[in-house]
Amino acid sequence: MRTEENMKNNSESLIKSYNSWIGELKKRYRASQIKSAIAVNSALIEFYWNLGKDISEKYVGTKIYGTDFFTRLSHDLKIAIPEAHGFSTQNLRFCQNFYEFYHTVPNFQQLIEELVMIPWGHHIQIMEKCNGDRDKAMFYVRHTIQNGWSRNVLLNWLSTDLYEREGKGQTNFSITMPSDDCDLARQLVKDPQIIEVFDLKKEHNEKELKQAIVANIEKTLLSLGRLVSFVGREYPVELGGETKNIDLLFYIIPLHRYLVIEVKTTKYEPADLGQLSGYMVMTEQVLNTTGDDQPIGLLLCKEHNRVLAKFHLEKLGLPMGITDYELKKILPIQKQLVKCYTDAEEQIRSQRKAAKKSEESD
Repeated sequence: MRTEENMKNNSESLIKSYNSWIGELKKRYRASQIKSAIAVNSALIEFYWNLGKDISEKYVGTKIYGTDFFTRLSHDLKIAIPEAHGFSTQNLRFCQNFYEFYHTVPNFQQLIEELVMIPWGHHIQIMEKCNGDRDKAMFYVRHTIQNGWSRNVLLNWLSTDLYEREGKGQTNFSITMPSDDCDLARQLVKDPQIIEVFDLKKEHNEKELKQAIVANIEKTLLSLGRLVSFVGREYPVELGGETKNIDLLFYIIPLHRYLVIEVKTTKYEPADLGQLSGYMVMTEQVLNTTGDDQPIGLLLCKEHNRVLAKFHLEKLGLPMGITDYELKKILPIQKQLVKCYTDAEEQIRSQRKAAKKSEESD
């Protein structure tokens, strides 16, 4: 009897080990796919770079084929390398522009190592939207690398002028935080902070605004960076017999700091910073564990006087920032599309339930 039990246990253990091995193989295969995709992309970007270099340095300005140069080059490359794509006249011009746009950047080798890390389609969108501003282009290249942005996400941030807004909020980080932490923390404070909403009324209260922020929490997280984790809304913290609810609470993973956000739908008042600092102290005392540093506070308000805010922040010893928020309404058609998608999902679920009942009755 015991022998049979031992055999059963050994068999279960072997199956468990086998399933674990299959899971590990899946991870290895996915990792190899990612490495392969990165290698292929790097080689393609390098090829386009060198192609653009040849076009720019050897043929542009010469009389070879005159104004038909790109048409002829496209035709000849398609014949010479029939299995390849990307040799349209438009893409060949992009290759030339790509090289000429970046080739005079200092620290050239480091630049190339960064450029090969994102897809060609991203580069095209960045060059088109940055209108010759190389610093702005490199900002989006580096943010794409850091945050793993898809092309659609990149286009979203290009359309919201993230480059012009990031780090523009009023803060005291330079005098309250180490320089390494200060640089990352500044990136979190955008002025204004764009909040996309569906049905927020023109006259709204703080509760409705907070609900709008959380309803779009995925994009809020993206705006803060992928290394920021959402903890909660109206997050309760109890200290000394009193409970306070923090409007929005995040955790900045690389800094090991909580991010405490207070939302005000009115113009900035000095008392707002006092309320925020109180929440920050409670967060540190109640939530901080070994290794956690002092929380960061961010006040979101309808409007603030930058000179007045700067004066107040400099007098405080806690790392804090102030920024305005700006509401961006989603177009009705977008809302309708979301509703159609939700309705379609519900219809599919209903059909599946009906089909299952029908099978059971048979």
